[in-house]
Amino acid sequence: MKSTAFKLIIVLAAALSLGACRSAPIYNVESAVMSTPADATLDDVTAAIKRAGAGLGWQMIDDGPGKLTGKLFLRSHIAIVAISFDTTQFSIAYHDSTNLKYDGRLIHKNYNGWVQNLEKAILAQATAI
Repeated sequence: MKSTAFKLIIVLAAALSLGACRSAPIYNVESAVMSTPADATLDDVTAAIKRAGAGLGWQMIDDGPGKLTGKLFLRSHIAIVAISFDTTQFSIAYHDSTNLKYDGRLIHKNYNGWVQNLEKAILAQATAI
């Protein structure tokens, strides 16, 4: 009987650890410095961020000067981020999601990859202004 209980505990522990591998602390970008030309305008940066997002499938929605909302729809998953920026730096913050198991701290690890890809694309587009 003890052997069966021990095996059950091992199986449950393995299942829980595999489930935990699919979650990670949420990744936000805070005040990332962009390499923009000295004469870059806020409109230039807005366009660069929109290009970066569009290239990765993000829908970018204007929320006023220096603010965009990015929405990514993949299969049954939806990720929504708030992007704030000026001509030299930007931030990307979690706003909302669907089917990404967000619990207030942890989220499906794919979300972090999507945000990191967006961050890299923004940095690349900013240098091309």
